[in-house]
Amino acid sequence: MAPHYDIAVVGYGPTGLAAASLLGRLGHRVVVCERWPALYGLPRLTHIDDETARTVQAAGDVDEALRDSSPCEYLWVNGKGETLVRIPANPDGPMGYPDHISMYQPDVEHAIDKRLRGYGSVDVRQGWAVTGLDQDDDGVTLRLRGWNAETSCADGPRDEVRARYVIAADGSRSGVRELLGVEREDLGFNEQWVNIDTEWLRPQPPEFAYGTQYCDPARGHMTINIGTTRQRFEFALLPGEFREEMTAPEAAWRLLRQYHDLGPDDVRITRRLVYGFEARIATRWRAGSVLLAGDAAHTMPPYLGQGACSGLRDATNLAWKLHLVLGGLAPEALLDTYESERRPHVTALTHMAIGLGKVANTHDTEAAAARDAAFFAGKVPPPPPFPPLAGGVLRPDGDAPVGTLTPQGRIRLADGRTGRFDDLTGYGFTLVATEDPTAALGPDRLARLTRLGCTVVALDTVDDLDGRHREYLQRLGAVAYLARPDFVLFGAAADRTDLGALVDDLDGALSGTAKAIA
Repeated sequence: MAPHYDIAVVGYGPTGLAAASLLGRLGHRVVVCERWPALYGLPRLTHIDDETARTVQAAGDVDEALRDSSPCEYLWVNGKGETLVRIPANPDGPMGYPDHISMYQPDVEHAIDKRLRGYGSVDVRQGWAVTGLDQDDDGVTLRLRGWNAETSCADGPRDEVRARYVIAADGSRSGVRELLGVEREDLGFNEQWVNIDTEWLRPQPPEFAYGTQYCDPARGHMTINIGTTRQRFEFALLPGEFREEMTAPEAAWRLLRQYHDLGPDDVRITRRLVYGFEARIATRWRAGSVLLAGDAAHTMPPYLGQGACSGLRDATNLAWKLHLVLGGLAPEALLDTYESERRPHVTALTHMAIGLGKVANTHDTEAAAARDAAFFAGKVPPPPPFPPLAGGVLRPDGDAPVGTLTPQGRIRLADGRTGRFDDLTGYGFTLVATEDPTAALGPDRLARLTRLGCTVVALDTVDDLDGRHREYLQRLGAVAYLARPDFVLFGAAADRTDLGALVDDLDGALSGTAKAIA
């Protein structure tokens, strides 16, 4: 009989790692199925934001994960090197991290992998490909075969695992998505760029300590630091250029010399490949007990730096909802809110990334000149802010900006422990109040919050060292706010008489009986 798990996670990239770790932290039996025998070991992504760093904090040792990282400033310049847009680095964003972070992906993956293996409830099966699946009313059976890394074929021994739910985080070419017969909508952006990753053989020159997008009609190209000792260079492929010739060593050195005056005495090349930049979204993200996440559900061009960040948002959204459903604390219909919350958000970001990609890939010289003139004249509006979540598990009434993100500062508890808010309060729902809400809530509501794993924090009993949480409540005009485990604001209580209704509304939202948000 196939071993049985609560959740099977297919794919062990950032999305799969985060999902497996968060579910393991919540006490679930998880199996990870990954065809490659080891972590990739090279950086595919180079940037995360402060929200993603907070997810890494929940899933692993964030200080180890970001040991080689730095705040990252971005410049967009034209073919003459004139600045079109500057995005400064904020070293202390509302989540307690820089809002743009240059990092080394293997450090992040190793930190999460190390954490989840310590839970004792996560079975990591590397070197096994999913070749088939069967669903019934009680879950999913995954058929596995050993993966031959030398031949890139699943021709090894056979095995099976069974799980109540499956998270398919197996990348843009998702085999699980194909097995389900789920199509993808192509949003019409397809570009190919050659990627050259390097390590510095001398101290990094200051002009490379940030990201620069060169919007040159002759050839779009960019560079970004990977932490503090590595550098990525990317160049658009021109008509008549092909993958094989442009990833050859001589082509890589030619591009580095031509555009950045760098040679073998300056950097060591660690990877050369061509990336296809695309924008595609799966037509459905759930098929019975199987849920698509990360690149399996959506891909976007890299110009906004939100591809991996969006995958980790998927993981955090799914983890707590699966936890409640598996624990009998919410109906299975709660899982339908995963797509209804995440699809509009990631679709909006994808269109923003496409818009930036069109700026970077303007090849007509007259169109590029008109673009530059519009930027210099201040006629190009700034990018819109990231959208909040809408609908789903959010309080339906009130003036609070539900669906936006709640902050994280540093606090000191009564016993003297000092640290990041999430590290000291735990992973789950959090009710933060100016004063002890016990009397206003009463024993029944407090018991309900306890069953949900909600931590209650009264700011009059802790030191809010940054003042970040009190300031947030003041901006809300509230005495308390209720945050979901994915850091999203569920709702706020305007006064103490509203505290009970806030908890009742959470019950209604989780059970599907809440009124829809207007």
